[in-house]
Amino acid sequence: MDIFSDYFLKISSQFIDPKKRVFIAYILISILIALGWFILNKKFTFKLALKKIFNWKIFFSKSAKSDYKIFFINQLIMMVVSPILITHLTIATALYFYFHSINWLSVGMFSNTLPVIVVITFTIFQFTIDDLSKYIVHRFMHRWPILWSLHKVHHSATILTPMTVFRTHPLEGIIFSLRSSVTQAISISSFIFLFGNSVSLFTILGVNIFVFLFNILGSNLRHSHIGIRYWQWVECIFISPAQHQLHHSIAREHHDKNFGAALAIWDWIFGSLHHSVEYETLELGIEKNQKEETHNLMDLYLNPFIEIKNYFFKKSKKFKNRLVNLNIKRRIFNEN
Repeated sequence: MDIFSDYFLKISSQFIDPKKRVFIAYILISILIALGWFILNKKFTFKLALKKIFNWKIFFSKSAKSDYKIFFINQLIMMVVSPILITHLTIATALYFYFHSINWLSVGMFSNTLPVIVVITFTIFQFTIDDLSKYIVHRFMHRWPILWSLHKVHHSATILTPMTVFRTHPLEGIIFSLRSSVTQAISISSFIFLFGNSVSLFTILGVNIFVFLFNILGSNLRHSHIGIRYWQWVECIFISPAQHQLHHSIAREHHDKNFGAALAIWDWIFGSLHHSVEYETLELGIEKNQKEETHNLMDLYLNPFIEIKNYFFKKSKKFKNRLVNLNIKRRIFNEN
């Protein structure tokens, strides 16, 4: 019975915990932003704007239904896996003691810093390093075939809804969970070592103020059919909903663009930035004329393992062929 209650609490926490992306208040604010966008920018009537936002063909599409199913399954999987994953406190403790071995560092070397300065600096540092790590991991997800096999599950969505953020393979979920632990450990251990025992964040409802602002400013519209665009100069700093939707586009010019989570700065620095464009329709997914089987749960969960196996098989075959060719060349050389 405890398992069922724990599972129910884990599911419900996604909607009632301000630390979670789909916290109900963030969803409601996103709806208000979308209404404002359609009425003020698109000159829609209130009725038409509501109809556009609550398009049931989108929310009950095969793609969306897969999002919902994956959400429930992955919550159960992570409930089992999370307790055995290394925590940020374990990593932070190891890093803290490692810092003692660095000669040019000393404990509490900045302990006289004003507490408010420490809080501001820590809040900015943690948000920045977390966002940068998301960019790096996300970019590797697209570049390395093994990781792309996993991340492809997310990109198989042909329609975006706020629940698409949960459309991930469990192994990708574990990777991002470990990423979060590492970044938190780096920020916590380094600040406690340098500034003393008391470091804290500027928070609203227990959430880093920058994460809170990101969420109330329409983070849930990124995975949606509502292509809100920012001014071009703003899109060099923050990823707009329309920019992230381009990231899901199958169009060649949109491939490997806009990897950023909240900040577009990393895309701008590393050359993967693509400004949003006005579009009537945007074809989403992995490839043109994508098969409906890509929404089949069995395929979504098992195909990545098959692709990873095939990848290693091809690599091992190439390696064996190289060894054979090398042996042949050595034999010819020795005979001469």
